[in-house]
Amino acid sequence: MLAAAVCAAVASAAVPVYLDDTRSLDERVDDALSRMTLEEKVAMLHAQSKFSSAGVPRLGIPEIWATDGPHGIRAEVLWDEWDQAGWTNDSCTAFPALTALAASWNPEMAHLYGVSIGEEARYRGKDILLGPGVNIYRTPLNGRNFEYMGEDPYLASVMVVPYVQGVQQNGVAACVKHYALNNHEINRHTTNVAVDDRTLYEIYLPAFKAAVQKGGAWSIMSSYNLFENTHVCHNRRLLDTILRDEWGFDGVVVSDWGGVHDTDEVIAAGMDMEFGSWTDGLSNGASNAYDNYYQARPYLERLRDGRASVDDLDRKVRRVLRLVFRTAMNRERPFGRFVSPEHSAAARTIGAEGIVLLRNEEGLLPLAEDKKVLVVGENAIKSMIVGGGSSSLKSKYEISPLEGLRARFGADNVSYARGYVGDTDGEYNGVTSGQNLADPRTAAELQAEAVDMAAKADYVVFIGGLNKAAGQDCEDSDRETLGLPYGQDELIEALAKANPRLVVVNISGNAVAMPWVKSVPAIVQAWHLGSESGNALADVLSGDVNPSGKLPFTFPARLADVGAHALGTYPGIKRADGDILDCSYDEGIFVGYRWADAKKTKPLFPFGHGLSYTTFAYGKATVEPGKDGNVAVVTVPVTNTGTRHGAEVVQLYISEKKPAVTRPVKELKGFSKVSIAPGETVNVSFPIDREALSYFDAEAHEWKATPGRFTAHIGASAGDLRAKADFDLK
Repeated sequence: MLAAAVCAAVASAAVPVYLDDTRSLDERVDDALSRMTLEEKVAMLHAQSKFSSAGVPRLGIPEIWATDGPHGIRAEVLWDEWDQAGWTNDSCTAFPALTALAASWNPEMAHLYGVSIGEEARYRGKDILLGPGVNIYRTPLNGRNFEYMGEDPYLASVMVVPYVQGVQQNGVAACVKHYALNNHEINRHTTNVAVDDRTLYEIYLPAFKAAVQKGGAWSIMSSYNLFENTHVCHNRRLLDTILRDEWGFDGVVVSDWGGVHDTDEVIAAGMDMEFGSWTDGLSNGASNAYDNYYQARPYLERLRDGRASVDDLDRKVRRVLRLVFRTAMNRERPFGRFVSPEHSAAARTIGAEGIVLLRNEEGLLPLAEDKKVLVVGENAIKSMIVGGGSSSLKSKYEISPLEGLRARFGADNVSYARGYVGDTDGEYNGVTSGQNLADPRTAAELQAEAVDMAAKADYVVFIGGLNKAAGQDCEDSDRETLGLPYGQDELIEALAKANPRLVVVNISGNAVAMPWVKSVPAIVQAWHLGSESGNALADVLSGDVNPSGKLPFTFPARLADVGAHALGTYPGIKRADGDILDCSYDEGIFVGYRWADAKKTKPLFPFGHGLSYTTFAYGKATVEPGKDGNVAVVTVPVTNTGTRHGAEVVQLYISEKKPAVTRPVKELKGFSKVSIAPGETVNVSFPIDREALSYFDAEAHEWKATPGRFTAHIGASAGDLRAKADFDLK
């Protein structure tokens, strides 16, 4: 009888609103907040382990679990350590680096990427995926450029939105990073960026704004650096004025691991969840070091004695609860899936579509069937998944370029020579590649073997470039030079002399110098392509996939042709009174191709460049009056004049005839990737709105489009414009 009475009482009790997902999100948040103690609120604002923050067990509110991205789901680590937890079921699909995704110039690929990696995160029980990255490519020496989407704010803005939406349809929050102005890795914790407001709004913020306003991002990660002499985790202008007040962001700001430095500053700013802080509690071995985080016990003490406002606390907790209801307590989210055939196919498709054919003299590529191919180079066999910093992965498998080419052309037709020895390490944070790349031979011996074998082959495919060792494509370090490491330039020159049918495949997330460019008939930019790297490369080299990738950043002919280096502002000047380095972005809005245009320098390969195994002809551009708020519509016919089906990225650049303020020679304001059959003509149209014609007026703090005459330039790259048409803004 007693048990029955208890059950009846429980059944008749009102269900808390926060458990009733038929109520509005804000109603559920407010109800949950009203039931929480001060201690429970504070506990939600800081880490309880390396990658999780506390929920409220008493109320059934679960923990929040984050995972590193943006190229795959990081292996599990121990509760308090970076060391591996030793799981045997946490080997993920490694997707191509974001430079490869950006090089596809295809928003459909971005959505496929987001959905696929979101499914893997959901399957592993993660609530926040720490990615994608959209920091602008300011210098080719930045070790973390491979995690970003290139030099142009428009391209990055278009590509980030479907990625975010794809991730979040799985009930996993995309955490867009690193907000903001984290444009190099060296001294990243101590670099104070000085940038004018026009440059900030036109170049470095648009992709973050698009992720928030168009992508609906549920979380943002604040960066390590300082802006206006304040660490970004404490920066009220970036986190409150711009992100929340101007853009309407209602999600959570997550600190980068160890990015918080002061309790009073961080609780006053719009930073919500603190991770990775190295506090006195950690160094002194407190029983629960996480209680000593800046937003933990120190915050609680300030709340209890009145130094901190409970209203400010509640604003932070509301945002965290909103994230919980969107993710961990979202009963509509799917179950996800992990290392599925569909994810392998997605990785292969995205990788192949992002590969860029830089040069192809006399149609050397694609490789002919039944020929003897010599593959040379360490990157043909080296794992590119382990290493590089927090994006290092433990993958279920990795098809190397050599394996992919042998699978496609036959093992008997593809031989291999090492050529050079670079980085032989294959370990990062306890994950090992399982490779032993040590080679006792001298550089001269390795080169002699490769050259001898090259003379006897029908084709030579050199696969080199950078790797993910410190000082190359790697977090927390930058490159020292634009050149290739390990004596690769000398080896390539020798191979070119031994066999004129040479293909150089550069695997990197950065531009590199190519002093041998005129000696090599075919050059391919292959990026870090993940689990399906070898298959994706073989698809393109064989012609099974017609290359359609375009460069998302400029390949400069020399480092002095980059604004940050020409002006000597990279990486900054150390202050006499401390460790802070001041880095002034004196090139302003002239980043990438904008700088090359202004200085009339010819790059090695221009922004947007990429060839095909077919050819495309552009017809005459026409202009029609705009509708639905557009100023004009520009249309150009594009014809496939070759013999293969192919895809072309048609690019729209806008210039102003007589600008009232200093403006770039031209700016990317539209693109369309169109698939065209041989002999077919497709009309590609670009509606142009006032936003495409606007600049940011810093004094008035608003976007302005001044009446005048503009030119729409349409072409295959920033350096290959094929058609143009003038129009007026009344």
